[in-house]
Amino acid sequence: MLQLLFAASGAAALIYEMVWFHLVQLVVGASAISVAVLLCSFMGGMAVGSWLIPRVVQPWSHPLRIIAVLEAGIAVLGIVIPVTLPFVQQAYVAVVGYGFGNVLLRAGVCVLILTPPTLLMGATLPVAARLRDVDVGRLYTMNLAGAALGTALAGFYLLRVFDVYVASGVAIAINVVIAIVAPYLARGTRHQARGTIPEARGSRYQAPLLAVAALSGFTALGAEVVWTRQLSLLFGASVYTFSLILAVFLGGLAIGGAAGARVARTSTQPELALGRVQLALAVAIAAGAWMVVNALPQWQPTRSFLPAIHASPTLTFTFDALRCAIAMLPATILWGASFPLTIAAARGAVAEINALNTAGALAGAILVTLIAIPWFGSQRAQQLLVVLAALSSVIVLVPRLKPSTTAVAAVIALISLSVVPEIPGRLIAFGRSVNSYDSIRQFLYLSEGATASVAVTEGVAGAKQFHIAGKVEASDMDVDMRLERMLGHLPALLHPNPKSVLIVGVGAGVTAGALSIHPEVERIVICEIERAVPESARRYFGEENHHVFDDPRVRLVYDDARHFLQTTTETFDIITSDPIHPWVRGAATLYSLEYLQLARDHLNPGGVVTQWIPLYETDLRSVKSEIATFAQVFPDTTLWNPDVLEEGYDLVALGRVAPSPISETAIDRRLGSAPRVTESLDGVMLQSGAAILGTYAGRARDLAPLLSDAEINRERHLRLQYLAGLAANRDRRFAIFQELVKYRRYPADLFEASAGLEAQLRKWYGN
Repeated sequence: MLQLLFAASGAAALIYEMVWFHLVQLVVGASAISVAVLLCSFMGGMAVGSWLIPRVVQPWSHPLRIIAVLEAGIAVLGIVIPVTLPFVQQAYVAVVGYGFGNVLLRAGVCVLILTPPTLLMGATLPVAARLRDVDVGRLYTMNLAGAALGTALAGFYLLRVFDVYVASGVAIAINVVIAIVAPYLARGTRHQARGTIPEARGSRYQAPLLAVAALSGFTALGAEVVWTRQLSLLFGASVYTFSLILAVFLGGLAIGGAAGARVARTSTQPELALGRVQLALAVAIAAGAWMVVNALPQWQPTRSFLPAIHASPTLTFTFDALRCAIAMLPATILWGASFPLTIAAARGAVAEINALNTAGALAGAILVTLIAIPWFGSQRAQQLLVVLAALSSVIVLVPRLKPSTTAVAAVIALISLSVVPEIPGRLIAFGRSVNSYDSIRQFLYLSEGATASVAVTEGVAGAKQFHIAGKVEASDMDVDMRLERMLGHLPALLHPNPKSVLIVGVGAGVTAGALSIHPEVERIVICEIERAVPESARRYFGEENHHVFDDPRVRLVYDDARHFLQTTTETFDIITSDPIHPWVRGAATLYSLEYLQLARDHLNPGGVVTQWIPLYETDLRSVKSEIATFAQVFPDTTLWNPDVLEEGYDLVALGRVAPSPISETAIDRRLGSAPRVTESLDGVMLQSGAAILGTYAGRARDLAPLLSDAEINRERHLRLQYLAGLAANRDRRFAIFQELVKYRRYPADLFEASAGLEAQLRKWYGN
């Protein structure tokens, strides 16, 4: 029964982790810095709790009664955090700024919110170690197994079907059940009557073993960061991919924990077993790195290889889980085995080992994310992990083995180092379409940033493409240039006097460049979350973006747009948003009702908002959610089609604070006074007011019957990222577009067009 309680506790902890990360990111933002301080707060709290709480509880208190109090405390905080978070957000927004002080403030918010419950979570295993004859390895294993189950439950069901409040309610209920059951179990169990948990004071190997615990945690979480980045490129960086990778990782740790606990119970020399496991880890990390880069891409589902995999999301996720397991399980099993073996070798010291293992994991996640990958690349990062695993082995084995054996271990480590491959450009650039790299003549730019990988390529036909997170996000091809320029020119031409502009998601900078050539524009603020994006766009798309990054009117803000709008008092005439595809984890925030309300609140009178709406790699349900959410904030939403052939590829949604007639004559007049704008639009066959009005694709009020059952994308659930994630492998763009234009009518109350254009459009629209 105790093992079941620990499994349940692990499940609740991971549900909380996913919910709290979602909620707290809404306060402090989703930048690399914000994610780093979130991890510090969550895992740091667990490390401190593991070390501190067992030392302050009364020695005569029964461990199970203490655990009941801890779980009840977690449940109370699980209720308090969502309730108090809006007040914390208000206080944070009132004083936040930019620079180092802002980073400290973000960290303070995360510590305030996450440290209290994580302190309690971190203490449960060390407190349980007080029980007489308890098998800590088994409890550790069951806790990890429950954590894997909780990850899958939250990521694939609770957050997809319900929201953060229901998910929190499930975790709270689990805590309450544990708090009720644990005291009943206490009646039939005995515990160690000590001031702290069992220590290893008599073990002369304690200090080295504590170092191994920290290094093992470092390599585990460091590798998880790298592999999550690379597998997200390969599978697609959806919320499901993240949950799947984490669940497989935790499942592997659980399997290893069970195996390690069994060895620890029977081995007379657990130190030797631990050292061999760490040496095997050096090999397994290298093998995993090699598999991700060289083997898994060869098993990528395509039209010629396993095409049925993409027929259903269930098959897709199952196949991806299998590929994850092939790459990650050997290493994760060894990491899982290390913990019980370290405890056995140290003859106890559960609190210290657990705390240092967690602290090492925290350091691995932060340093690999913020330093190793951006500065040195994933190959060097993984080679560092191989070295650290080999060092862990040396710490344990050298005092016990012959020099010849140590030399063999060194050779194994060196071979493992040489096996770690460099991440290929084709994976950075094409991600899920990694096997399409034969269309590339050369890679012009490759970078692994703190938040995303970026590439610029030149195709065999000479076109330049801009890739972010394994997806082509912009190019100098006509089909993309038309969209990119429309996102800038359309709102600028429909606004009577656009002086200030906010651009969300800069891409290749073409939209920013289009806005920069409008003579009225005086100030442009660009929000971009990844520093490598503007750097590469400046170097390789300068002609297409009119060298906008060198324009003195431009201010670059490296933060997510929601956080910027939440914390600035600045207002704008135009806000144009071209985020990454909504199936990418986190992108749905920029399609949410609350974000759009923030954007509307930061518009000047007469302000205009445009947003990109993709029709590819999605389904009608997702598109309806995007349009309906946008239209709920901007009731007079209009849709515009960049596709010349009207086959449907993507759309531009346009919303205005104060709707007014759209005049063909007024557009022509503006074009006549801005020759650079005319030249830019002429290059994408939009040389006149008539051509621009001809891209009209519909109106939200006309789409009302179609949108009646649309799911509004709210921050409490970000339903869109789950809808779009299930449809990421579909290509129904033409059918979606045709369904939308069934409702298109000539907007006589909106357009002021010449008689000839009106007649042409009425005939075209069939009314």
